[in-house]
Amino acid sequence: MLVVKKFGGTSVANKERIFNVAKRCIEDYKKGNQVVVVLSAMGKQTDVLLDMAKDINPKASRRELDMLLTTGEQTSVALMAMAMDSLGVPAVSLNAFQVAMHTTSDYGNSRLKKIDEQRIRFELDNRRIVVITGFQGINSYNDYTTLGRGGSDTTAVALAAALNADACEIYTDVDGVFTADPRVVPNARKLDEITYDEMLELASLGAGVLHNRSVEMAKKYGVQLVVRSSLNTSEGTVVKEESKMEKMLVSGVATDKNVVQFAVEGLENKPGVAFKLFHHLANHNVNVDMILQSVEHGGTQDISFTVTEEMADVAMETLERHGDTSLKCEKITATKEVAKVSVVGAGMMTNPGVAAKMFEALYDAGINIRQISTSEIRVSVLIDEKYTEAAAQAVHEAFSLAD
Repeated sequence: MLVVKKFGGTSVANKERIFNVAKRCIEDYKKGNQVVVVLSAMGKQTDVLLDMAKDINPKASRRELDMLLTTGEQTSVALMAMAMDSLGVPAVSLNAFQVAMHTTSDYGNSRLKKIDEQRIRFELDNRRIVVITGFQGINSYNDYTTLGRGGSDTTAVALAAALNADACEIYTDVDGVFTADPRVVPNARKLDEITYDEMLELASLGAGVLHNRSVEMAKKYGVQLVVRSSLNTSEGTVVKEESKMEKMLVSGVATDKNVVQFAVEGLENKPGVAFKLFHHLANHNVNVDMILQSVEHGGTQDISFTVTEEMADVAMETLERHGDTSLKCEKITATKEVAKVSVVGAGMMTNPGVAAKMFEALYDAGINIRQISTSEIRVSVLIDEKYTEAAAQAVHEAFSLAD
């Protein structure tokens, strides 16, 4: 049996936790299994490195940032291999170049293209635990690249798919996937199972348990995931194609404060304007969410949308560059004190009234809605950031998701 195990930064934050993870992996190894371990950087090391970079050069290139950030994972995998060796079990640490893990050249947010398996299989065949850096790859120039925050999850799923692993386990500092963030909604309930589609929506909407691209990849290649705690032995949550146990209308509530709302006002009301606007943003790799177009007023219209905080400056620079020329807009504003609150559930497809129930809960809590976005299994609203926790609790209670 071949098992891929991924551990996040808090799971390897210090010596005690490194040895805790080492012992858990060795348990599987001693059962005769082949074990591949994927690690994130220790604790807050990525943030420490980013702060160092900003101190040296606030406008450092993404290429150089990736060169710096990949050292975090290289530190954790080397220390883990040393810990396993000290416990009498052979282990080898490998970085993205040694594997190799080929990616696109989008520094800071690359996508995996192909994984060379030969080195990994050679080490497994020689009965070693293979400890691999998460979050990173190499591009066609042999430069290091990173996969975006949370990218170690995607590394683990990609390895599980490439190696045709029997299990892919994602270890974190929580016991599994909950109906809401337990830090925001204390009585949130752990789910035994959840579908890929529901998990993908939750991950994309701010639930920090899994990287959204890891869920996307797991669904594509049929990799069944288990999300469980690295700090205890609880069963966790299974993420798979269909969930039979959870027949709930709504599976979870997600909140996301990493949002900036843009409003582009006074655009000409004619064909092609929206295309020009979003084409300019796409050319600068700005992902857009929650788009709202107003009705015509006096021959003009307004378009508002949201982007992540990381891309807000790029979005504003792009809009200002084209605002007076191709867009011919009257005003561009950006509002950072906003948050997105969403409900997700496969049961919504066959049950009308979910949006109304959510809006009623927000109304009863005295919370105003700035913008709305929906899909078959999701309803998202944009609200003032100061009401995030209150909104999550109100909506969670309205759908009776608590224990």
